[in-house]
Order: sequence, then C-alpha cells, then structure tokens
Amino acid sequence: MRKSDRYRYLIILAGLVLLEFTVRDRLGDKRVAPDFLLLALLIYTIRAQPGRSAAAGFVVGLLRDALTPASFGAGALAHTLVGYLSSWAKAVFFAENVFVNGCLFFAGTWFRNLVVLLASGGLERAQLGWELLVWSPLQSFTTAAVGILVLWMFGRSLAIRLGGSDA
Repeated sequence: MRKSDRYRYLIILAGLVLLEFTVRDRLGDKRVAPDFLLLALLIYTIRAQPGRSAAAGFVVGLLRDALTPASFGAGALAHTLVGYLSSWAKAVFFAENVFVNGCLFFAGTWFRNLVVLLASGGLERAQLGWELLVWSPLQSFTTAAVGILVLWMFGRSLAIRLGGSDA
C-alpha cells in the first residue's frame, strides 16, 4: 500500500465517524438509520488482525457507551466481540467480494444489537423480539447498503479488492 493510500484510508474512516455525529440524527429513526461508527469499525476489521480489531472495537464501544451511560459496558462488550469476530470471519471467508462484505456488515450490525440488548437487560421478551426481528434487521440492511456504497466508491483507497480482476 502506498503512503497516500494510508492517508485516504484514515480520512474515509474519519469521515464515517463524522457522519455518525452529524448526519445520522437527520436520517430519521435511529433504530433504522445506518450506524456509521460501526461501519467504520467493520471496514477497519477487513484489513486488520483480530487482536487489533478487538482493541478498536473496545475503543468504539467505550465511545458509544459514553453517549449512553444507562447501559455502560454493553457497547464496549458488543463492539469488542464484533471487532474480533468480524476480523476472524474475514480471514475465513476471504472478504474480497461485495456480497460477502455486505453480509459481514449486516451480520456485524445485527450481532452488535443482539449483544447490546442482552447485556443491557432493559427490554422485556416481547420488546426484545420486536427489536431483534424488525428494527435490528432494518438497521443492519441500511448499514450494509451504505457499507457496500462506501466500498464501491472508495474500495481502491481502502486497498480492498472487490472482484476477481486485478485490472
């Protein structure tokens, strides 16, 4: 990777973090809006080792928990698990395909929501089912769609191969 690509990579990740705090609130219901912060973590895990991905997930989780102190620790646990498992899954499934990356973004968002809901323990059974079967898949879909769009637009700058051709 060229040095200029590394800077572009960091700028794209910083742009996703910036979108989380500026645009996400204006996209409607937070339960459906794409999670740009988690997307930045998942894009980072495509290129990073599992240990570094878990550490990055922990930092992202602490940042998210600082914004929602009622369930402090649930986000750190969830993002750490997602960071580690997505980096490991990337190594197993060779995430060089748009569909595989989209599935990784979808599964990572849904799994994060599952762990946060279970670890925070604030919902009853009916609400838990509604969150996991309706709202979480919708948010996972929007996050995956934005993630695929980001990879399509900036895949070369992120040094991620998205097809079989090297041309």
